[in-house]
Amino acid sequence: MEKLANDNKAYWINRAKGYSEVNKEELSGIQHDTWKEFLVSEISKCYPGRNPSSIKILDVGAGPGFISIILSEAGYQVTAFDFAETMLEEAKANAGELSKQISFVQGDALNLPFEKDSFDVVFSRNLTWNLPDPARAYSQWLSVLKPGGLMLVFDANWYSYLVDKDKLQQYKIDRDNVKKSCLEDYNIGDNFEQMEHIALSLPLTDKIRPKWDLDFLNSIDAGQVSVIEDIGSRLYSEKERINYNSTPLFMVRTVKGLF
Repeated sequence: MEKLANDNKAYWINRAKGYSEVNKEELSGIQHDTWKEFLVSEISKCYPGRNPSSIKILDVGAGPGFISIILSEAGYQVTAFDFAETMLEEAKANAGELSKQISFVQGDALNLPFEKDSFDVVFSRNLTWNLPDPARAYSQWLSVLKPGGLMLVFDANWYSYLVDKDKLQQYKIDRDNVKKSCLEDYNIGDNFEQMEHIALSLPLTDKIRPKWDLDFLNSIDAGQVSVIEDIGSRLYSEKERINYNSTPLFMVRTVKGLF
């Protein structure tokens, strides 16, 4: 387990520059507005009439900062949290002047260094699949969320093609369609085979999601939990839709119980 954690951490520390280029593409593309408008709408539903400046948001696994940046632009108090200092350095650079308004914190998503009930919103994107103990992560995130607060988790069944033959065929079709469309293939990059090897040892790779997430959150009485199974159809660019057609992005929305 320790070797897996170390290999995983080393991969993402070294991946920061490349991942930052993806975030820059999002910041300059249609994703900038589509994500911002959607997230502001979701947060406003939970906190109608609240001034954004009074809403504290924790972005867990912030990476090079895309979500932290657009939420800061919208006026929220944002904490960008990531275990890789290299990711946070990229996030600061990508944020520019906004970096003065964002709090950047390095740490472990399974052991948050924040007080209980300290955030109004907890956000995560493309992180839970990569965690060695996602159940603990969810429990940790809920613990720092205020009662009645909002947790938004976006993820997909990443690397499920490694354990599912049907998914593998669909994945190969995606790669062919990307090539036919003369697009950049997001599934070809730095040490990609290394991440496939790591993914085979991760607990969520062979789980059916978001069913697993929904079942777990309901089992711990997290609050009001709902799911959108293909939120990517609303938030992705055309390039992303072609790249990830067989691996739809889902959203798990939890309003924490008043306990």
